[in-house]
Amino acid sequence: MKMNTLHLTNSQQDIATAAAVLRDGGLVAMPTETVYGLAANALDGNAVRRIFEAKGRPMDNPLIVHIAEIADIERLGLVREFPETARKLAEAFWPGPLTIIMDKGSVIPDEVSAGLSTVAIRLPSHPDARRLIRESGLPLAAPSANTSGKPSPTTAQHVIDDMDGRIEAVIDGGACDVGVESTVITVATDIPRILRPGIITREEIAAVIGDVEVDKAVLNKLENNERASSPGMKYKHYAPRATVILVRGTDEKFIGFVNRCQKRDGNVAALCYTEDIGKIDAPVISLGSENDQKQQAQALFDALRAVDEIDGVEVVYAHCPSADGVGMALYNRLIRAAAFRVIDLPDKRIIGLSGQTGAGKSEVAGMLRELGAGIVSADVAAREAVEEADVKAALCAAFGDVLNPDRSLNRARVARIAFSSEKNLKTLNSITHPRIVEIMLRKAAECEQDIVIFDAPQLFEAHADVFCEKIICVLSDREKRLERIVRRDNLVKEEAELRMSVQFDERFFIDRSDSIIYNNGSVEELRARVKEVYGGLSDG
Repeated sequence: MKMNTLHLTNSQQDIATAAAVLRDGGLVAMPTETVYGLAANALDGNAVRRIFEAKGRPMDNPLIVHIAEIADIERLGLVREFPETARKLAEAFWPGPLTIIMDKGSVIPDEVSAGLSTVAIRLPSHPDARRLIRESGLPLAAPSANTSGKPSPTTAQHVIDDMDGRIEAVIDGGACDVGVESTVITVATDIPRILRPGIITREEIAAVIGDVEVDKAVLNKLENNERASSPGMKYKHYAPRATVILVRGTDEKFIGFVNRCQKRDGNVAALCYTEDIGKIDAPVISLGSENDQKQQAQALFDALRAVDEIDGVEVVYAHCPSADGVGMALYNRLIRAAAFRVIDLPDKRIIGLSGQTGAGKSEVAGMLRELGAGIVSADVAAREAVEEADVKAALCAAFGDVLNPDRSLNRARVARIAFSSEKNLKTLNSITHPRIVEIMLRKAAECEQDIVIFDAPQLFEAHADVFCEKIICVLSDREKRLERIVRRDNLVKEEAELRMSVQFDERFFIDRSDSIIYNNGSVEELRARVKEVYGGLSDG
């Protein structure tokens, strides 16, 4: 049965009401300077278990214990020992957005520590949180007060949107000042280690205690079966309903990429900086100024929630921040919101080269190479991609055993199956195209030339066209194409016609190209046209 959640103010009477709820084993969402926390009596395992149930949060994810005074740590027996390093950090940064992990005391139930031998403790600076802790007389376990995996709440309304009817009370203390969760550092290691970055940076911490490490899981996925030793270390976190993709590149490259995606798909939005507004054709959610990381941190979760309020948006491209200073906290949250989906845009001019099979695209690519362009071949990338273990496994799952005796891919068998039906071709493309594009982007970044040609017969099917500033397509008469395919691939006429039938028609390429090269005449005529087109690229 759905309960009635009390929507409380931060008056003393309402604080007293909330404190009574906590003493009775209930749940109260409270404001802190970072985000709103979902609080329960940290010494009551049953009450803490209700936090996980309300959030839909796995119980292998430890919680942070909130206190009102530094003296509470030893007075309540929360830790086995209060180390000197932790004491220095507490004196320097408490009250404030720093969480310190120490060896836990016997009073801490396993529900709080997720069965670990340590406990995370924080003294918040928000006056309403401290008043509630004092009034209740309890240390409070409090993760963010949102449905597990969604963006953390920075207003009482966010909590109500997620938690109304699941918890006893919400205290409205206004918008949070910091906007991202606290920095988490463990002192239960030989060298103190940051497990979750926040507004208090590694550099600030090092100035107080000396050497500080950053856990590899801050910027990378946890390894398989690796346990989270801090909140916020899970694979996917902070995510709106729309798919988030992190895009790393210059302002110009990011803007151009998003605009091409919007033109092609029409269902995208951009999470970017104030300076980008007016340059992006898609709906924009601003994080604030590019040069103000604290402003970006405060705006981040509001921005991620705002994505789902835009009708029709299925994908949001987020401009990747630098992973230093406060930017490390931003990157840490965004990389998890994106489930580690990242696109690296090479600092090159990428030009797409495509066209109908048999039109002579490879010949044109060779001429462009002679003129000085770098060439990245989709066919070469595909040969690399299909020998990767996960790709081969997916192809076998889709098409049966398509491996040679030496466990390499039987490409001819895959081609016969794929070209036998439109459904099979779509399946092949869905498996191989994403990895092929990743490889092509990496190879483009490695090219010495400033102009790089994506030589890709399936440029559009792979959605690689969104990375290209301009598109060149090579076309030719049908009979010439058929003759070339039969000769090139040693096929009978019927097989060649089948391959031609599943490709886009000439009109498709014309409508999507900046330059068309017709290959129906002599080699000299083709070379002259290629030189003309390349000259236009060089001038641009």
